[in-house]
Amino acid sequence: MVVFRLDRQGRPPDDARMDLPYRLHYAPDNASLCLRLALLARDLPFRTVLVDRSIRAQDTPAYRALHPGGLVPALETPDGTVFETAACLLYLADRHGGLFPGPGDAARGSMLSWLFWLSNTLHPALRVLFYPEQYSGPAARSDMARSNHEQIGRMLDTLEAALPRLEGWLGAEEVSILDCYLCPMLRWMALYPEGGTGWYQPARWPGLQAVAARMDARPITGVASRAEGLGPLPFSRPEPPDPPEGSPI
Repeated sequence: MVVFRLDRQGRPPDDARMDLPYRLHYAPDNASLCLRLALLARDLPFRTVLVDRSIRAQDTPAYRALHPGGLVPALETPDGTVFETAACLLYLADRHGGLFPGPGDAARGSMLSWLFWLSNTLHPALRVLFYPEQYSGPAARSDMARSNHEQIGRMLDTLEAALPRLEGWLGAEEVSILDCYLCPMLRWMALYPEGGTGWYQPARWPGLQAVAARMDARPITGVASRAEGLGPLPFSRPEPPDPPEGSPI
């Protein structure tokens, strides 16, 4: 695994164009963490490309050619570039197996529902939480935050209640892309926005906390945590990141 930076125009260095199966365009403690975990779980060789958010590299034409929305992550693959977190995770699972029920598996339909619930329901609610300035003016933000906290709490209640139906694919012995997607989101709720996390009380969701603790115990988490500076228990007892390069915001 090799790390390099995009330059100020969002271009990788010339010597970075080596023939590795995957190039993960990432920023520390961003949704790219979900993909890093999945790649590590299948022991897939990949190169990381820092999207330097401190200089808004995600807004450069070169990066927008990879992800039209200018969001992190984007994953360069042998089949072309894939973007959107759930799409990347499902691509890896279907191409390499072991991370998700395959086509023809009786569990696939239900697990697809929960994968896209994470992507289309929980994750967008977190974006409102983390980037309120994109969704309302200053006068409305307090009320919006309160409503959003209540909404996300109900979402987590729903997922907590569903855990028995997710046995084998969330918090199980073998990691899945549901683990890879959910656990970073649990981390972010405990950390972001700085000074605005008092609403999130993990003890309210003991089953989800157990999923996070199991993810912390996996060897892949140690590797990902060292790469992004996330601390010893990044999912069950999160602490602010201290990445070796780049910025999470």
